[in-house]
Amino acid sequence: MGLQQEINKARPFDLPEQEAFLGLIRTAGALHAEFERLFRSKGISAAAYNVLRILRGSGDQGRKSQEIGRDMVAQVPDITRLVDRLEEAGFVTRRRCENDRRVVHVVITRAGLTLLGKLDEPVLALHEGQLGHLSREELRTLITLLEKARTPKGAGAAKESRRRRAPAAR
Repeated sequence: MGLQQEINKARPFDLPEQEAFLGLIRTAGALHAEFERLFRSKGISAAAYNVLRILRGSGDQGRKSQEIGRDMVAQVPDITRLVDRLEEAGFVTRRRCENDRRVVHVVITRAGLTLLGKLDEPVLALHEGQLGHLSREELRTLITLLEKARTPKGAGAAKESRRRRAPAAR
């Protein structure tokens, strides 16, 4: 069933780009809802899970808040408040940099690592359950198309144009 029928839209979409965009939003919402239920059952949000994953990958040195915000899969408006909640729950701690006291690193705690350990298998199972019916080739095509959709229109052409205009190295 197409999106037009799913959302009971009487008239066709004005543009295929509009239909594609709305299809992405509807699909993301459906897939994301299952993850939110899983994370809520452990007392955290999907955004908090994302922060904990980033911090686990950062090791003992942790990350600055602005670095965490930059690397989030879905941007959140107030990373500081999110880190505050994770700190109150005991999943992260803040450490001042010894070389520059103005710099604060956020570091995952043992409790945060334990929580992630409990979520690792269920998260992978959800991924497989949601997209496991697609072939490897279909998944690769989907990934490529999503990457292309995230690239601003004309970005590739602008890069190529700059390369052509750049003076040749001598």
